[in-house]
Amino acid sequence: MPRTLEGTTADGNGRFAIVVSRFNEEFTTPLLDGALRALDEAGVDNETTDVVWVPGAFEIPIAAIQQAKSGRYDAVICLGVVLRSDTPHFDYVAGEASRGIMEAGLLTGVPIIFGVLTVENREQAEVRTLPDNSNRGYLAGQAGLEMASLMRKIG
Repeated sequence: MPRTLEGTTADGNGRFAIVVSRFNEEFTTPLLDGALRALDEAGVDNETTDVVWVPGAFEIPIAAIQQAKSGRYDAVICLGVVLRSDTPHFDYVAGEASRGIMEAGLLTGVPIIFGVLTVENREQAEVRTLPDNSNRGYLAGQAGLEMASLMRKIG
């Protein structure tokens, strides 16, 4: 039987950074609340979590990579909301934020969680930021917990 390695969302050990975009704050604040709730439910001490606010989703990757490179965190959770509009701005911001977040994780070896909503309209953002367990910030928090736990098991 092969050995199976899995992380858990119940492991409250570790330090976490949450990088959150101020742009579309009416949606990013509930995402942050969701992520913090996930960490709290796992027993993560508030003193081991840092929240880093950036102007917009485009700025998330550089803050995420700096947090990861610091060596202080077991995972970095990235939260933002990019709403489609009439111009191609959405495509550039969403694509580069996504690419930058992935590169941050690959370059540092620290789990960088993609909790950036890329939605067509405000209604989609509202549904994904409800104050329940479907909140995408909550799910990103759980992913951060699981990946931090898994990385500790992998060593």
